[in-house]
Amino acid sequence: MLSNTTLDSVYNSGEKKLRETVGYFYSRVGSAVNIGEQMFLNVLNVITNTLWGGTVEGDERAGLGAEFREVVSEMTELMGKPNVSDFYPGLARFDLQGVEKQMAGLAQRFDVIFEKVIDQRLRMEKEGVKKSIDVLTFLLKLKDEGGDSKTPFTMTHVKALLVDMVVGGTDTSSNTVEFALAEIMHRPEVMKKAQQELEAVVGKHNIVEESHIHNLPYLQAVMKETLRLHPAPATTSPSMPKDPSIWVNPLVFDPERFLNSKWDYSGNDFNYFPFGSGRRICAGIAMAERMVMHSLATLVHSFDWTLPQGQKLDLSEKFGIVLKKKIPSVALPTPRLSDPALYD
Repeated sequence: MLSNTTLDSVYNSGEKKLRETVGYFYSRVGSAVNIGEQMFLNVLNVITNTLWGGTVEGDERAGLGAEFREVVSEMTELMGKPNVSDFYPGLARFDLQGVEKQMAGLAQRFDVIFEKVIDQRLRMEKEGVKKSIDVLTFLLKLKDEGGDSKTPFTMTHVKALLVDMVVGGTDTSSNTVEFALAEIMHRPEVMKKAQQELEAVVGKHNIVEESHIHNLPYLQAVMKETLRLHPAPATTSPSMPKDPSIWVNPLVFDPERFLNSKWDYSGNDFNYFPFGSGRRICAGIAMAERMVMHSLATLVHSFDWTLPQGQKLDLSEKFGIVLKKKIPSVALPTPRLSDPALYD
């Protein structure tokens, strides 16, 4: 479902959503924009398009996006909340903090959303409307085939996987882009090197295409260094990325350490495994890398980013099941490209 071949089949619409985000930033030139908020909406659009394509469109899709953002935010916050029942299992049945009750409510809201999407898809198939291949197509086909007799694959499993992918893919990717842009704003020399690389590979007369990503080793190093200092799932490797016995100047944001290095996302080296390791390694590595790299490259290539007058950059973190910036990144975009039409 998450192979490069499948991602290729759905990613054109993802590029379109990113161009819409760039257009939004361009329309806000001279005003401060909330980078994290906009990147969350962009990533959500890409992920939901990958999951169920164009099943939901127009104003209905916008409303769905707003609801998803609210539910995902509440769920990730609740997942990271300390629960006394975890330490004293005998108290679990009392749900003293109301965690189970709140989570059940969020699960119900997700269920309503997915029921709506799945019902529309089934109705479209019944009416003979052809849809492009997406993840929901795979899951419904698997459900109809019934799985094996020991572990039947049901509609509940379909919904559970959709929840996993929406919750696991939105905050993590958008937060990584937000942290990366904040770090390079904090270090102008890194911003300069990244933009010089983009100018050499892409040029100011062109927009970033996904095909450019593999020719941007410095920006790849920026992403790796961001994931070292700010691993998206905060529980993956909380101390090793900042261990001075492993890393030189571990608290300094220095992408150079990842140029021509052994570090990758395979999880084979336990000193650096931002996506986990072994059988439980993140299934969405390919998708996450494509989304984060394409988004970051586009933002750095298309705009110069500065802080509003009188504001200071804050890189502090808000701990939870997903690591977030404590104070959202708000910045002023200034166009860099040679032709205003490139922002359409």
